[in-house]
Amino acid sequence: MTEFDACPMCARPLIPGPSINEHHLIPKLKGGKVADPVHLVCHNKIHATWNENQLRDEYNTWEKIREAPEMESFLKWVSKKPPEFRSSSRMVRGHKRRKRR
Repeated sequence: MTEFDACPMCARPLIPGPSINEHHLIPKLKGGKVADPVHLVCHNKIHATWNENQLRDEYNTWEKIREAPEMESFLKWVSKKPPEFRSSSRMVRGHKRRKRR
């Protein structure tokens, strides 16, 4: 695992705890070995947006991920959240939770 002071996805500070996860730029299933710490909400967004082959072939650097048009509104939204913010993957995909009846 590589050490970062800030999330390589959203640039918010990384504070140790449950809001942090690891992302393999080359997915483990596709031979990736190196993982970087990243906010859980950012990690969920990456995997909700692209499949393993797309991550391996097209979105295998932080620059490519951040610059993707699919990330523009997410990065704007998440930049306003505190570093410890966590969200379900359903909300990350853009769907609001519905109240159960």
